[in-house]
Amino acid sequence: MQDITSIELKSRLDQGENILIIDVREPYEFEEYNLGGKLIPLGTLPEQIDELEDYKNSEIVVHCRSGMRSASAKAFLEQHGFTQVRNLLGGAMDFQANFG
Repeated sequence: MQDITSIELKSRLDQGENILIIDVREPYEFEEYNLGGKLIPLGTLPEQIDELEDYKNSEIVVHCRSGMRSASAKAFLEQHGFTQVRNLLGGAMDFQANFG
């Protein structure tokens, strides 16, 4: 599935859409700034994948600081049968730069 920009994500959130956002950064990064998503650090994603089973065919937005770790998370989830995973382009840095 095509990746998503911070502008598109913000617009959809402002419209009240319920989107599952997974933050694959480390807890200290999440504490400094977060988009309100579910924290699942990339290193623990394999152990926690069962928690996401109900969302296999739902849209999931993954993000990290800049988009690199979340690109890995997207590939991992797709390899495990998740069909609608989108990476937040530019990650939390881009989102924060645009929306504070």
